[in-house]
Amino acid sequence: MTQLSVNLNKVALLRNTRDIDLPSVVDAAKTCIAAGANGITVHPRPDQRHIRTHDVYDLVEVVSDVVEYNIEGNPFFTEFMQLVKDVVPTQCTLVPDTEGQRTSDHGWDMSTDSERLVPIIDELKALGIRVALFMDETTDDFESAARSGADRIELYTERYATAHEKGDWQDAFDRYADAARRAQKVGLGVNAGHDLNLNNILQFCTIPNILECSIGHALTAEALYMGLEKTVQEYLKRMQA
Repeated sequence: MTQLSVNLNKVALLRNTRDIDLPSVVDAAKTCIAAGANGITVHPRPDQRHIRTHDVYDLVEVVSDVVEYNIEGNPFFTEFMQLVKDVVPTQCTLVPDTEGQRTSDHGWDMSTDSERLVPIIDELKALGIRVALFMDETTDDFESAARSGADRIELYTERYATAHEKGDWQDAFDRYADAARRAQKVGLGVNAGHDLNLNNILQFCTIPNILECSIGHALTAEALYMGLEKTVQEYLKRMQA
């Protein structure tokens, strides 16, 4: 069964427009967990435009021993590794963001990034943290990702979501299904995330053995109309169908 990890970045983004803790990232996490979410995801960035350093620490008590905690980010940013070492989340998803990047929009190129990622992965796994690498579905680097010591990949799913919105998604879906098979063949678990929503998630989760979908932007937007608890439950229903 595919697990749902709720990304709280956009809750934090809304809160940061005012100098009060509203909406509360912690309360949002509690609501998602009570609704049945399997995990909580945060992606702190250097400019702290959404998730801030204190959020990463504040969420530990909420998620600890209850659901999985997934921290995403670029391990080569100054504060990221210290945060992860302090918190020791269930999973760390490494993403090749550049500073100031609007959103994650590409995966690692293992032909150039593998050598510097390996010691990072070794360090994280020594702490007992599961490691996932953000990857494009078109890459031929899954064997290299497996050799690096990563446990999983997270497929960057924007291209599938865009195709699905246009109503011409079969070719994109087939590429992602093939990518998942290729990754699984070399021993990698497969997660997915980026622009997945209630309209496209059911079809995507027919790909065998997708372990986790991390969903934030769409889920937060849909919750404006449906309510957070109901939205989480609707995702779970469709993902488990």
